[in-house]
Amino acid sequence: MVTMIGKSIRRWWALFALPTFAAFIIGFVAPFVIGVYLSFTKFTTITDARWVGFNNYKGVFSDSTFVHALVFTVLFTIVTTVLINVLAFFVAYMFTRHMRGANLFRGVFFMPNLIGGIILGYIWQLLLNGVLAHWGRSLTYKGTYGFWGLVILMCWQQIGYMMVIYIAGLQALPTDVMEAAQVDGANSRQTLFQVTIPLMMPSITVCSFLTITNGFKLFDQNLALTNGMPSRSSEMLALNIYNTFYGRVGFEGVGQAKAVVFFIIVAVIAVLQNRLTTSKEVAA
Repeated sequence: MVTMIGKSIRRWWALFALPTFAAFIIGFVAPFVIGVYLSFTKFTTITDARWVGFNNYKGVFSDSTFVHALVFTVLFTIVTTVLINVLAFFVAYMFTRHMRGANLFRGVFFMPNLIGGIILGYIWQLLLNGVLAHWGRSLTYKGTYGFWGLVILMCWQQIGYMMVIYIAGLQALPTDVMEAAQVDGANSRQTLFQVTIPLMMPSITVCSFLTITNGFKLFDQNLALTNGMPSRSSEMLALNIYNTFYGRVGFEGVGQAKAVVFFIIVAVIAVLQNRLTTSKEVAA
């Protein structure tokens, strides 16, 4: 039976959806379309854009700094995706066991995610530079130091957030399946790898997607921690696009082309990852 509220929603749904749809068009679709157009032009402002075709895209991969930033970002994303998901799952698994003070520790682990990226970058810059100073080094001494500094920062920030998702997934596991595994004589290790992890694939899909996209899009932490130094050797893709667009006069079109290429790379990798992990999901 359809209620009066249901009838009203069916009749006026378009009116209720209009503000959100308009905001989506104005705030996302329109800037995206304009940005793609500008990637084929030479401009300093939108009004003086002059069509140059694929010239901007020719300058993208011929720019050695972009290629280095791409490799740096891919390696960073692979390392952080593995570390964050493994550690977050381990922490979540521990906190869903019978453990005193588990709720307190959950809150403590989640807190770093509430701190802004710029602030985190400067905090960890002070901490890590203080440690490296014992050996006469700093984060900007070599690109490798900046890489692992960013890895530590990203893991510290993201593990708590992914932990919450994994905890929700672990608490939603069907108890009858877990009890059946125990009745069949499976030990804790067999239950974890043969039952728990396969049933947790939906949560793993979500967390993997978030960590991959967050790794590629990392900007503010990179800016605050190393600013790409030394000699742009620790510069990631987002920071490279920013420096091209705002730091090189006359290269706004190239910077916009880099942004479009960046979007395509992230979209393709995210879709492939999502399909790969979704294909491994099983039904209880």
